[in-house]
Amino acid sequence: MVPLPYPKPLPLWPLPLLAGLLPAVAGVAALALSTHLGLIPACNPFVDGCVSVSRAARHDLPNHVFRALVLPAAALQALTWLLAARWLSAQPGSGTWPGLRALAPLGIVAGIALALYGAFLGTEGAVYRLLRQYGTVVYFGFTCLCMLIAGAAIERSAQAKARPLPRLLQHALTALAVGLVMLGLVNALAGLWLDGQAKAQMENVAEWWGALIFTLVFVALAAMWQRMGVHITLAERER
Repeated sequence: MVPLPYPKPLPLWPLPLLAGLLPAVAGVAALALSTHLGLIPACNPFVDGCVSVSRAARHDLPNHVFRALVLPAAALQALTWLLAARWLSAQPGSGTWPGLRALAPLGIVAGIALALYGAFLGTEGAVYRLLRQYGTVVYFGFTCLCMLIAGAAIERSAQAKARPLPRLLQHALTALAVGLVMLGLVNALAGLWLDGQAKAQMENVAEWWGALIFTLVFVALAAMWQRMGVHITLAERER
């Protein structure tokens, strides 16, 4: 067999960037299409809370577009967390931290949950509703845990002076995770005083802002990997 030429290292930063932007594009596209088709009222869901992400992407063409973008994004997000765990395990200051062992399995389960949500969105029946709800809750919860674990590991590595990062990137994942938790608390507390339409609008607003936070998490990871020159090399296995 003729040996393959030594492969050029591939930069990894496009992976998290694509993993984060695909769901964002899916949500915005579904919202725009549903509004254009008259399936939902025209509004700004980040402020008005007139519609949830699920409702914007539940029917007809918006549903097909949403699924086509979210399903591959689920696989890319799971792969991102898997590679992030491997990257952080090699960093001084964070590689020996026991909590880092949970990052890869949590990220994989989060990706599966997002795939379940996307696959069963728009379907009917009690079982399908349960799968959608399971996908949503597990995806949000496990992704938040991934943010906290990865954020803590990045800060540990930065404290060990392994590789300098701007303070904004160094604390980005932890700050976004805290923001997500605070958003959930505000939503829960608002539910104690609000009811009916006002409560539904508040939940919708929280859902859109939470989705935006998740997008920013992967954008932040992409910025870190681009700045630090993180790459992967594909090579033929020796026999």
